[in-house]
Amino acid sequence: MVQTLKILSESFGPAGFERETAKIVKESVQPYSDEVTTDKLGSVIFKKKGSKERPKVLLAGHIDEVGFLISGIDKETGFLNFNPLGGWFDQVLLSQRVVVRTKKGDVHGVIAAKPPHILSEEEARQVVKKENMFIDIGTTSYQETVDIGVRIGDPVVPWSPFMTVHGGKIALGKGFDDRVGALVSMEVIKRLSEERAEHPNTVFGAATVMEEVGLRGAQTVAHVVAPDVALVLEVDIAGDVPGIKPYQAPTKMGLGPTLCTFDASMIPNQALKEFVIHVAEEKKIPYQLSQIARGGTDAGRIHMDRTGCPSVVLGVPTRHIHSHVGMLSVQDLDNLVRLVMEVVKRLDGETVASFTSL
Repeated sequence: MVQTLKILSESFGPAGFERETAKIVKESVQPYSDEVTTDKLGSVIFKKKGSKERPKVLLAGHIDEVGFLISGIDKETGFLNFNPLGGWFDQVLLSQRVVVRTKKGDVHGVIAAKPPHILSEEEARQVVKKENMFIDIGTTSYQETVDIGVRIGDPVVPWSPFMTVHGGKIALGKGFDDRVGALVSMEVIKRLSEERAEHPNTVFGAATVMEEVGLRGAQTVAHVVAPDVALVLEVDIAGDVPGIKPYQAPTKMGLGPTLCTFDASMIPNQALKEFVIHVAEEKKIPYQLSQIARGGTDAGRIHMDRTGCPSVVLGVPTRHIHSHVGMLSVQDLDNLVRLVMEVVKRLDGETVASFTSL
């Protein structure tokens, strides 16, 4: 599982440019799925039949990562202007290395700005904004940059090799938001197949696209699958770093997967939430309750599909998301897979119907 996370993490796939990552997902799940399809936005959907055709259980995680888009090439220097694809905090960008994907291949560069040595005292006291940064790929003129193959609209991602530390207990890398969720979906399908586990439903895993720019893939996946219940698999904001109060981000890395009780895009189905908590406690799987006042997930679209779909968001506490290097506990990741497996095994028609009955 960790090796697959490495491959997913290091793949190139910002929002709208997920094809490389999608192919990895498709090839990985093909041997364990009864059917693998794609929708017309590029999301990958993989199906595992159980003992019953219904209910349809959707396990969704998005594969797009936050990145950038080339917005201009300086006519004199050849330096690159860029716009964000997804949410970026300005202060995590300077001096970070990136990869620009051009028609002639990948080009490495670094995000830079005016050197501090020549700033005025007033400028030096100010935070550098994205619009005053540029990507330096080592060229010295507009023509040289163009000759290399760079064009307006080319996608850019962080350069961040995957690694584990502390004896393999902690993983570091880019794109954990949300290749971690896609990986959990893939791993559940794999284990259901390898263990020949009984489940009274049909499970649909989904690697969705363009979540970071408006939950777009979630909308089309929900339309294709028409799920009866959905578990959206995500990262969660680990609040165990200096300066964060518990009420702002209550979860900690290493203490178990999370169940999100509220975010700006969805309030979870309460009966489903309590069901997941019951399963976790019954199987003695550690879990943490979380909330996110701002932001949302694919569940924001999925839970409103058609007449509605009872949904919940489960995650892995992750430090430093939307930066070049995220950090998570491999044990939390494995426990999330365990929890989703146990929940899926219990989602029969009567149970799912109970989530919305009055």
